[in-house]
Amino acid sequence: MYMIKRIGPFPFGEFVDRVKEFHGFPAPGVVLGGIMVDWALKQIPSGILFNALSETNKCLPDAVQLLTPCTIGNGWLSIQNLGRFALALYDKDTGKGIRVGLNPDRIEEWPEIKNWYYKLKPKEEVDSNELLDSIQKGGHDLCNLQDIQMQPDLLVKTKRGKRVICPQCLEAYPSNGQGLCLACQGDSPYLSSTPYLILETNPNRTRP
Repeated sequence: MYMIKRIGPFPFGEFVDRVKEFHGFPAPGVVLGGIMVDWALKQIPSGILFNALSETNKCLPDAVQLLTPCTIGNGWLSIQNLGRFALALYDKDTGKGIRVGLNPDRIEEWPEIKNWYYKLKPKEEVDSNELLDSIQKGGHDLCNLQDIQMQPDLLVKTKRGKRVICPQCLEAYPSNGQGLCLACQGDSPYLSSTPYLILETNPNRTRP
């Protein structure tokens, strides 16, 4: 057993603090994800440009964003929510890469990790200190590592269409050839909305 002393450039305790700042609390899933990302980074050749894929939308994306240049915002991190606690780092051009996933068999050796991961205890009854200690001690032994080749369609660089004004909401959106933006086609997340607020930037200005 090899106890994890560092995650990326950070001592273990400092990484836990950074998780707390970034995620809102020292989430064990982000800490474990950090170990997984760090292990994957050590396997890929230095100097290559890589993308990341997370197979869950919980915790792992934050670990990727804390330790790599890949973020949701710059488009280098994608999420395919398969519900599996696994991630991949892969060459942007060739699609060759490394996948790291949690190994269910090895969790059996760590009762508090098992209680947390399978939700066998209410969250408030899980001993957070023991859980983080187990994650640090379990380290790479908790995971599987495998070579992967990404699907070709994931390597295609998509470009947004020219921005046009939606005739219904009057907002700009990438043209999709449908005439209306996706929200006005029925994909809006809002039940209702009020008209825009008009903010007066010059309080001394007299209205006409």
